[in-house]
Amino acid sequence: MRIAVCDDCSEDALSLKKSLRGQDVQVFFSAKDLLANITARNLNFDLYLIDIYIDDFMDGIELAKKLREMDKEAVICFVSTSDAFYREAYDLYAVQYLLKPVQKDALRKLLDKVSGNMDRYREQSLSFKWRGQSGTIPYRKILYISSREHTISIYCTDGTVQKCKGKLSELELRLCGDVFLRCHQSFLVNIYQVDNLDGNDLIISGQRVPISRKYFAEVKRRYQEILFEEVD
Repeated sequence: MRIAVCDDCSEDALSLKKSLRGQDVQVFFSAKDLLANITARNLNFDLYLIDIYIDDFMDGIELAKKLREMDKEAVICFVSTSDAFYREAYDLYAVQYLLKPVQKDALRKLLDKVSGNMDRYREQSLSFKWRGQSGTIPYRKILYISSREHTISIYCTDGTVQKCKGKLSELELRLCGDVFLRCHQSFLVNIYQVDNLDGNDLIISGQRVPISRKYFAEVKRRYQEILFEEVD
């Protein structure tokens, strides 16, 4: 697993790296250094461990927001001497919030959770056929799926839309469960890609996906379940 540790306290950062022995860990002592390396070297990490009180240039919350803009799928864990920013971590969908000094057991549980999520996405993909061509799209790259007049549109994280023929009800039987959820007669959503629940809409990558009355209770329950799963 590739892990970025960002902490201006060298003692804490190096101690965390030592506890992560066996993983591919890079340490950054400022938000500016981390962002510069990501941009210049096109780096991608499986997990970001960010100190809340990094430096005067940018605190951990602002850094997390910037990382979210650069990589919507970034897996972020905050590390702090205080739990005062738990609400902000919750809003940013941080996978966990660890208090210093970080306990090895808590770190092990975090790695197990992140590794499990990575395995789940790696193993699952959606197969499709369109105009004589076939292909697959990993679940993690799908935002949501819509249907109109027997044409299914698969909206992806890179901004592309893949078309295929079929019925949403049949696709629902193949997909729905842990990752995908029916929210409307014409929509399936990747629940792990939902940014917010706003009234009768789900906000996904800046787009609004409607929730019909029939599915609202289950969608709300599952959305809240995912929030607690990601910050627990």
